[in-house]
Amino acid sequence: QVQLVESGGGLVQPGGSLRLACTASGSQAVIGLMSWLRQAPGKRRRESIASITSGFVTEYADSVKGRFTISRDNAKNMVYLQMNNLHPDDTGVYYCNADAQFPGTDKRGNYNYWGQGTQVTVSS
Repeated sequence: QVQLVESGGGLVQPGGSLRLACTASGSQAVIGLMSWLRQAPGKRRRESIASITSGFVTEYADSVKGRFTISRDNAKNMVYLQMNNLHPDDTGVYYCNADAQFPGTDKRGNYNYWGQGTQVTVSS
């Protein structure tokens, strides 16, 4: 089992910045792809914002390219999302998501986990 805990959300004015962090913890887990997804107010779908592989290959949604930067620390099993020039449309609950495998155990295949989410509100 893997637990993901996010931090860093809050209220910020348009044009401001926030940095989100997510820590993955789990015995014998090898963390693979880590992602940030956003659920906008009133929407049921979670939109993929950014992702990063264990080899540091990144992808971004068009709406955040040039403003958001995803990074990770493999030694600490942490992923970060630096968000600059925030817009009101960036408001939502941000979720950390991670893939994990458990080599050397009886857990076969790839497992996927979610954090509890952290609220980001961009408003003047």
